[in-house]
Amino acid sequence: MEKGKRTVLVTGASGFVGQHLSPALEREGWIVKPVVRQRSQAANEVVVESIGPETDWQDALTGVDAVVHLAARVHQHNDRGSERLYRGVNTDGTLHLARRAIDAGVRHFVFVSTVLVYGRTSDGRRPFKEGDVLTPVGLYGKSKAEAEVGLASLAQLHNMGITVVRPPLVYGSGAKGNFSSLVRAVNLGLPLPLAAIRNQRAFVSVQNLCSFISYRLANPGAKFDVFLVADNEQVSTPDFVRRLAKASGARARLFPLPTPVLSQLLAFGGLSAARESLIGSLQLNVAKATATGWQPPFTLDEGLRLALSNMDVRC
Repeated sequence: MEKGKRTVLVTGASGFVGQHLSPALEREGWIVKPVVRQRSQAANEVVVESIGPETDWQDALTGVDAVVHLAARVHQHNDRGSERLYRGVNTDGTLHLARRAIDAGVRHFVFVSTVLVYGRTSDGRRPFKEGDVLTPVGLYGKSKAEAEVGLASLAQLHNMGITVVRPPLVYGSGAKGNFSSLVRAVNLGLPLPLAAIRNQRAFVSVQNLCSFISYRLANPGAKFDVFLVADNEQVSTPDFVRRLAKASGARARLFPLPTPVLSQLLAFGGLSAARESLIGSLQLNVAKATATGWQPPFTLDEGLRLALSNMDVRC
């Protein structure tokens, strides 16, 4: 390792966020040790085939100053009966890594969680804040919430600083899931029945998320802390689609369908989670993150343009 430089271990380095975060941290002067499942040509990489309560982290954590834990079991189709798998990776695997990091003398541990620890919508209430009671739904949200509780307990007993980051939907070049589905639908010119939706949702560009993680590593603050991070603008689903279309040079083909009808159609189609993501509100109060001195470097429109440019941009 280069003398005088700090080293950060990044799990999930080959994933969507990890592919943006690793070069961003290198630009900030960090030596990045990427954790990957399959060996590539990256410098300093560590191969860890699976993450769980028995993973051997000794070599990976040698000489490491900080850890950013991105790796997780995310939403999978046909995940029935897989609670053990989610807990094994997202809860037990996270806490095992944190304990081994403490043993190795790591000074700062950043855990990227999710706003789903609050549930899927903020309908009927004020925007979510960090101190709100956790009411997760789904195996993914529950396993992340359990990991957060365990990390808070570890922080009380040990000196390693722990930061929990709860992002909403992260969009950017290489994103999958709902964002890639919207991009595909817009580019194909498909008519979407979203024009009548009146909600407010938070989103975060991968560049803004990377920016906050980098800022927090440089300014670790309290021994244990939780942050909500999002773009400055929180917009409706149809507004997001229109801005996405504008960024891609396409035309948003939206038509109004009464939201009760759309809701029923999605429910009948077994898409309850999609129904809440499209129709429900998910508003976040990000005042705590910005009070640290950090500001999102990119607007929503800029983030969408970057997401569709396929360019490697600086976070």
